[in-house]
Amino acid sequence: EEPIEQGAKQVEILGFVPQKENVYNKLLPYAYKLDRESNDILAQIKGNLGRAVQLRELWPGVLLWTRKLSTYLRLYGRKFSKEDHVLFIKLLCELVTIPKLDISMMQSFARLLINLLKKKELLSRDDLELPWRPLYDLYESILYSKTEHLGLNWFPNSVENVLKTLVKSCRLYFPESATQEMLDEWRPLLCPFDVTMQKAISYFELFLPTIMPPEQHHKGFKLWFDDMMDLWVSVQNLPAWEGNLVNLFARLANDNIGYVNWDPYIPKIFTRVLRSFNLPVGTSQMIVPRYLSNSYDIGHVVLWISSMLGGPQNQVQKQLNGLFSSIASFYHPSNNGRWLMKLMKLLQRLPASVVRRLHRERYKKPCWITPVPASHRLTDQDVTDFVESMKQPVLMAMFSKTGSMDAAQALQNLALMRPELVIPPVLEKTYPAMETLTEPHQLTATLSCMIGMARSLLSGGRHYPEGPAHVLPLLMRALPGVDPNDFSKCMITFQFIATFTTLVLLVDCSSALHEKNDLTEMERELCSASAEFEDFVLQFMDRCFALIDSSTLEQTREETETEKMTHLESLVELGLSSTFSTILTQCSMEIFKVALEKVFNFATTNIFETRVAGRMVADMCRAAAKCHPAESLRLFVPYCCNAITHLTANEDVSNEEELDKELLWNLQLLSEVARVDGEKLLPYRTQLVQILQLTLRLRCKQGYSLACNLLHHILRSTALTYPTDYCSVPGGFNRPLQEYLPIKDWGRPGDVWNLEIQWHVPSAEETAFVFYVLDLLLQPELQQVKNDVLQSLCIVQHCLLGAGSMLRPLDGRTVTGLVPSMVSLEETKLYIGVDYDESRENYREAICKVMRPLLHYILEHSEDDTKSLFAIIKIISDLMHFRGSHKHEFDSRWKSFILVKKSMENRLHGKKQHIRALLIDRVLLQHEMRKLLVEGCEYKTVHQDLLRDLLRLSTSTYSQVRSKAQNVLFTALGTYNFCCRDITPRVLELLEPTRTDVTQQQFKGALYCLLGNHCGVCLANLHDWDCIAQTWLSIVRSGLSSAMSLEKPSIVRLFDDLADKVHRQYETIGIYFTVPESAVLLGRHITDSSQPTPHIGTPTEQELEQGLALQQDKNHEAVQPWKFEHIAIGFLSLLLRDDYPLPAPAVLFFVQSLNHDALVVRKMAIAAMAGILKQLKRPLKKIPVSPCDISGVTEPEGLVAGDKPGNDWLQYHGDSLPNTQQDWDNFCFVEKTHWGYYCWPKNLMVYAPAAEQPKDLSAENMNERERVIYDHFTEPMFIKQLIEFLSLEDRKGKDKFNPRRFCLFKGLFRNYSDAFLPVLKPHMEQLANDSHESTQRCVAEIIAGLVRGSKHWSFSKVEALWKFLIPLMRTALSNITVETYADWGTCVATACESRDPRKLHWLFEMLMECPLSGEGGSFVDACHLYVLQGGLAQQEWRVPELLHRLLSYLEPKLTQVYKNVRERIGSVLTYIFMIDVTLPHTLPTKSPHIAEFTERILSQLKPLIEGDEEIQNHVVEENGVGEQDERTQAIKLLKTVLKWLMASAGRSFSTPVPQQLQLLPLLFKIAPVENDDSYDELKRDAKMCLSLMSQGLLYPEQIPTVLKVLHELVVLTDLLVSPCYYA
Repeated sequence: EEPIEQGAKQVEILGFVPQKENVYNKLLPYAYKLDRESNDILAQIKGNLGRAVQLRELWPGVLLWTRKLSTYLRLYGRKFSKEDHVLFIKLLCELVTIPKLDISMMQSFARLLINLLKKKELLSRDDLELPWRPLYDLYESILYSKTEHLGLNWFPNSVENVLKTLVKSCRLYFPESATQEMLDEWRPLLCPFDVTMQKAISYFELFLPTIMPPEQHHKGFKLWFDDMMDLWVSVQNLPAWEGNLVNLFARLANDNIGYVNWDPYIPKIFTRVLRSFNLPVGTSQMIVPRYLSNSYDIGHVVLWISSMLGGPQNQVQKQLNGLFSSIASFYHPSNNGRWLMKLMKLLQRLPASVVRRLHRERYKKPCWITPVPASHRLTDQDVTDFVESMKQPVLMAMFSKTGSMDAAQALQNLALMRPELVIPPVLEKTYPAMETLTEPHQLTATLSCMIGMARSLLSGGRHYPEGPAHVLPLLMRALPGVDPNDFSKCMITFQFIATFTTLVLLVDCSSALHEKNDLTEMERELCSASAEFEDFVLQFMDRCFALIDSSTLEQTREETETEKMTHLESLVELGLSSTFSTILTQCSMEIFKVALEKVFNFATTNIFETRVAGRMVADMCRAAAKCHPAESLRLFVPYCCNAITHLTANEDVSNEEELDKELLWNLQLLSEVARVDGEKLLPYRTQLVQILQLTLRLRCKQGYSLACNLLHHILRSTALTYPTDYCSVPGGFNRPLQEYLPIKDWGRPGDVWNLEIQWHVPSAEETAFVFYVLDLLLQPELQQVKNDVLQSLCIVQHCLLGAGSMLRPLDGRTVTGLVPSMVSLEETKLYIGVDYDESRENYREAICKVMRPLLHYILEHSEDDTKSLFAIIKIISDLMHFRGSHKHEFDSRWKSFILVKKSMENRLHGKKQHIRALLIDRVLLQHEMRKLLVEGCEYKTVHQDLLRDLLRLSTSTYSQVRSKAQNVLFTALGTYNFCCRDITPRVLELLEPTRTDVTQQQFKGALYCLLGNHCGVCLANLHDWDCIAQTWLSIVRSGLSSAMSLEKPSIVRLFDDLADKVHRQYETIGIYFTVPESAVLLGRHITDSSQPTPHIGTPTEQELEQGLALQQDKNHEAVQPWKFEHIAIGFLSLLLRDDYPLPAPAVLFFVQSLNHDALVVRKMAIAAMAGILKQLKRPLKKIPVSPCDISGVTEPEGLVAGDKPGNDWLQYHGDSLPNTQQDWDNFCFVEKTHWGYYCWPKNLMVYAPAAEQPKDLSAENMNERERVIYDHFTEPMFIKQLIEFLSLEDRKGKDKFNPRRFCLFKGLFRNYSDAFLPVLKPHMEQLANDSHESTQRCVAEIIAGLVRGSKHWSFSKVEALWKFLIPLMRTALSNITVETYADWGTCVATACESRDPRKLHWLFEMLMECPLSGEGGSFVDACHLYVLQGGLAQQEWRVPELLHRLLSYLEPKLTQVYKNVRERIGSVLTYIFMIDVTLPHTLPTKSPHIAEFTERILSQLKPLIEGDEEIQNHVVEENGVGEQDERTQAIKLLKTVLKWLMASAGRSFSTPVPQQLQLLPLLFKIAPVENDDSYDELKRDAKMCLSLMSQGLLYPEQIPTVLKVLHELVVLTDLLVSPCYYA
C-alpha cells in the first residue's frame, strides 16, 4: 500500500510520472525535500539548455548545461517525463552529429546520450526513432579520417570506444527501412581481397539492428542472414573479419531466441569454436601465426552458445557435452599454455550468460521487447543438463595455475541454478582442505569458491534443504586459518568468516527445542547446533588476540619515530576489524556482552604501542562500541578518562618530549571508542571536553596528535549524518524465541522498500555541542597562533575535518567577465541534510582570514618550515571542498561496494536482492555523492584569493611543497567555472623572458602548473583558443628567460614532457560552431514543454538574432588564431586543420624548414607540408555513371559476385589499352579496386572527363600560399639541397620506405601536375644510378609519389612521364640489392594502390618483362618477382590476363636450385591463386585456377609417388652438366611446391582443394617419424605442411577423399604412426 500512496503524492508534487528514478534517494533522511529540489533543477536545465541551443551558443552555454544534465542523471536517475526523455535524446542526437564539431564536445554529448539511452525498456521503438546515417557519417569521418594521418586532425584515443557504444545504444531505434539501406550502402565493399571487406563487415556488425518485432523480421535480419551465414561457412582461414561476423551472429541469436533456426549450422559452429581456442595437438606443432591473433571473442562465443540452448531437440547441449569432454583434460591443473586464459574465460562466462538468459525468461519485468516464445524457453531439465556438463571441468579448474577466481565465479552462477549438483562436490574438497596444513593453495582455492556460493548454500531451497547445516562446521573449522604466519590464508579466512556471518544471525536458539513443537527436522538440527555460536565468537577472539600479540612492533622498529604499518599489516588490520565488526553486528545481546567483557579486559590489562598492535586492538574496541554504544561506552569512557586524568596530574607531563606509553595507549583507545553514534556520546561530554583541554596542549607530538584525533572523532560523530545499524534483519532480533525464530532469517536478502534505516541526524543538542567545542577550542587558536605553529595548525585542521559538514561554504562576490555568455552559468545547490545556522560564527571565513596572513608570513620569513606549509595546504583544500567526506575515500568505498556486490549478488532473481548492510551502504554512498558533486561551482573572489595563494605555493622554493600545492590547485581548477582563464595569465607571467626576478624554482613550478597532473586539467591544452594562443606563445618564448638554464636536466625534461603532453593530448579544437536549424527547433520544443515548466522562457527575437550574429562572429574571429610566425614548429604543425587553410607566412616557414639543419625539424616539416598540400588540393568534379550502359550487360536478378560479364570492362585486357589521347578521354576509369566485385553501389561515382575538370595551376591563378610553394620548388638550389637531405641515412639498417615523404611528393605532383619535373629529372637520374641504400630509397619515394600524383594528368603529360620513368626504373631495378628490394616492392605497391590498372599499363608491361630476362642471376630475378608481386597484389581481381601470363612463365621454372628464389616463387604462386575462391554466389574466376595447376604438378611428381625407395634431398652441384634424370627434377619441383603450400596455408581463404590432398601420401612418406634434429630442408618442410594442413577446416565433401588417402597409407606401411597423424 505505502509505495502506491507515496507514488500518487509524488506525481502531485512533480506534475509527471518519472521514467525511472534512483530508488536510493527515497531512503535518505531528507527524502521529502528531494522532489521539489529535483524539479527546480530540471526546470533550470530545461530552460537554460533550450535557450542556449536556440541562441546557438555551444560554448559555454550548451556544454555547461549538458554537463549539468549528466550530473542530474547521476543524482536522480531518469527522473523526468517520457516526453522530456525523448526531447533530450533527439536534441543530443542532433548536437552529436553536428559536422566539424569539436571532438571533446562531441564526446561529452555522446557520453550523455549513451547514458540517456541506457535503460532500453523505458522507450519503445514507437516512442523514438533515430536516423542511422548521421551516425555513420560521424563514425566514418573520424575512424576512417582521410586527413588524420596527414596531421590535419588530432583525435583522442578514447573516441573509437565512445562512438561504438553510441551506435550500439542508438541502433535499437533505427527505422525499419534501415537494414535494406545499410545493405545497399556497404554490400559493394564486400571484396574479400581488399581492406574494404574488413570495413564493411565491421560496419554490419556495429550498425545492423537485430531487435525488431517478429512481424518486421522480413525487413530485418532475414534480408542478410543467409548470405552472411553462407559466407562464414565457406571461409575457413580466420581472416580478420571473421570475428566480426561471429559477433554479429551472437548478437542476432541473443536478440531473437526462437526466431532463427540454427539447427543446420550447429555442428559447424562448434567445430569452429573449438578451433578458435588454438589448442595444441601432438608435441611440436606449428601454429599458423594468424590463428593466434584473429581468434573469436570469447564473450560473443559464449553469448551465441547460451542463446542457442534449449528448444525442442536441444541439439546444442549435446554438442556442448562433446566440446567439454574433448577439452576437459586441458583444465587439469598441471597443464599450462597461452590457450589457458581463453578456456578459463569460457568457463567463467558461460554460466553467467545462461543465468542472464534464465533471468530474462523467468524473472525480468516484461517490457516492449518481444519475449522469448514459450517453445524455446529453457526448461528445468535443460538447466540440469547444462549444469551437469559444466561440473567436471569447473571442479578441475578450481586449482588451476591462473588462480581460482574464474572457477569461483562459475560456481557462484552454477549454484544459483542447481545448488544440489554443485555444492556437495565442492564441500567434499573443502573439508579435507581445512584439515591439512601442508597445502595452503588448496585451502585458498576452496574457500574462495565457497564464498561465492554462500548465499546458495544458505537459502537451500527445496532442492537442497540440508545446505544451512554446513554453516557451523565450516565456521568452526575455518578458525585455524587466522594464522599470523601465512598472510594470504589469513585474509581469505577473514573474508570467508565475514561472508558467512553476514548471512546468519549468531543467536543461540537451542532453548526453542523445548518451547516450540512445530519445528521441522532440519530446523531442530539447526537450533541445537546454534548453541555453538558463543563458543565460535570467543575462539575467534582468542585467535585474533594471538595474531595481535605476534604482530607487535619489534624493538628494532621502535627507534624510528615515523614508523608506519607495513602494507601487509594494514591489510590484516582492515580484515580483522571488518570481520570482527560483522560478527558483533550479527550477535545476540547475550553473546555480545560476553565478547565486550573479553575485549575490554584484553585492552585494559595490557599496554600496547600505538602503531601496529595498538591500532588493531583499538579497532576491535571501536567495533564493539559501534554495535551497542551505550553498553560499551559505559565501560570504556570512565576507565580511559580516569587513567588519563591520573597520568596527567603531574605538572611536568605537559612539557615532556616523550610521554608515558600508558598515557598514549589510553588516549588512542579513547579516540577510537568515540567514533560511535553521537547521541550516545552526549552523556559523557563534560568528561571528554575535560580530557581535550588537558591533552591538546601537550608538548609531545605523538600526544597532541592523538588528542587531535579524539577531537576530530568527537566532532565527527556528533556532526555527520550516517546510518547507525547494519544488522541483516531490520529492527534487530532481541525478541523472545516464541515470537521470532532467527534461523528462519538465515541468508535473507534486504528489502529495498522496507529497509527501516536508523539514521543519525544531528539533533539541536548535538549541533549546540559542536559549536560549543569549536568556540572553546578553535577560537583561542585563531585569536593568537601560539609559539608552536604546527600544533595550532593541527588543531585547526582537525576541527575542520570534524565539523566540516556543519560549516557553511565560503561565499562572497562572484568573479565576473571571464567568459561572455548569453545563458545563465549559475551553480546548482544541493541540500545535504544540514540547515546552516546564520546566527553562529562563520568558521570557514574566520579560518581563512587567519590562514592567509600566516601563510604569507611563513613564505616571507621562514620558508623552510615545510611541515607548516603542508598543513596550510591541507587546510586550504578543506576550506574549499570539504563538506564531511573526501573524494578519494568515497572513490575507494565505491569500488569496494561494487566488489562486494559482485561477489554476493543474485543475478538469477535480480530485483536488487542484496544483503541489507550492502543496501544501507549504497544509500550512504548516495548521500556522500551529493556532498561531493561540486562541479561547475561559481568562481568567487574568496576562491580567487585562495587559488592565487596556491599558485604562489606551487612556485615556491621546496619541491615537495610545490607538488602538494599543485595537486590541490589542479583539483580546484577543475571545480570552479572558467577560473583557468583567470589563473593562466598569472602562471605565464613567470615565463616572461623580460623579467629578471624569477627564480629557477618559480620557473619550474610554473611549467609544472602548465603540465597538470594525470587526471586533472592541463593548462597548456585547454579547449579554448584564447588560452592556447597565450600559452603556446609563452612556452616558446620562455626559452629566452633568464631563469631558463638548460644545464638543469630537470628543466629540460620538463620542457620535453610538456611538449610531449601537448602533442599526445591535443585534439583538434573546433572553430566552426554551427548549430543546425533542426537542433534549434528541438531547443524550442524543450523551452516550450511543461512538467516541470522551464524557469526561463523562450528567448526573444532579438536575442535569437544576436545569437546568430555571435555564431558568425566566432567563426570569423577563429580565422585569426595565428598571431606569430615563430611559434615552435611542433605546436604549429598541431594547428594544421582540414577546415581552415594555413596563412601564407606559416606556409613559408614550413617550406623553409624542409631544409633546416636539424633532422627533427625537417621531419616535422615534411609531415606538415603533406598536410598543407592536402589543404590546397583543388576539388575535382565527379559524375555518376551506370555500369550497365558501359558493359551492355543487364544486372542479373539476385546476388552474383566475382568475375561476371557485367564487370569484365573493369579488367585489364592487353588488346584494348588506352594508348591514344582519344581512348584515354573516352575510357571510364574506376580507381577503387573493390567496386563491382560483389555488387554495384546505388550510384557509381567516377571522375568527370578532363575537359570538365579545373585547369592546371598556372602562375596567374595561384593564391598566395600556392605561390610560396611554387617559387621554392622551381628553384634549383632549393631542390638540390632538399634531395641531399632526403638521401641521407637516418639510422643505419633501420630505415624503411617513408610514407610521409611519399605523401609530400604525391601532393606536389597532384597539385602542380608536372611543373617541378624539369628541375627534379636530373636528380632522379643521378639517384637511380647510385646503388646505395639511402639514394635508392629516396628515388623510390619520389617515383611512388609521382605515379600516384599523376592520377589526373592529361594523356600527353602521362605518356611523357612514362617515357622518362621506364628507362629510369629499369636502371634502378638492375641495381637492386638485398637492402633495397623491400623498398622497391613498397614503392610499386604504393604506386598501384587504388588505381585503375589500365591507367598504369606502361608500368605493368615493364614489370612483366623484367623477371623474364634472367640476366642478373637468380637473386635479381627473385627481387624482380617480389616487386612485381607488390603491384599485382594491389590490383587483386582486375588483372587475370597478367596472372595467366606470369603463371605460364613461372611453371617451367619451378625446379629452381636456390632456396630464396624457391620461397619467392612459392609466395608469388599464393598471390596468383588468391583470387580462386569458393565463396557463396561467386562465379568461377577468370584468374588461374588451383585445381588445374595442381593436376599438372601431380603428373610431374609421378616418379616420386610410385617409387618405393627413400626420397633423399639431393644437393646437386651448381654447375651440374647435362640433363638430370626426371627423379631429381621431381625432387626439386617438390621443394618449390612445398614452399607454395606453406605460404598459402596462412593466406588463402579456403582449404586445400581435392587435388592438393592427393599430395598427402607423398608428404607422409617424407615427413620424419621421430623428431630428428638433422637439418634437412625437405623433411622439415614436409612436416610443416602436414601440420598446417591438419589445422585447416575440411569441408564435409572433402572428408571421404582424405579418409581414402589415409586408408591407402595405412595399408601400404605398417610403420609406427607419428603423433601428428592424429591431428
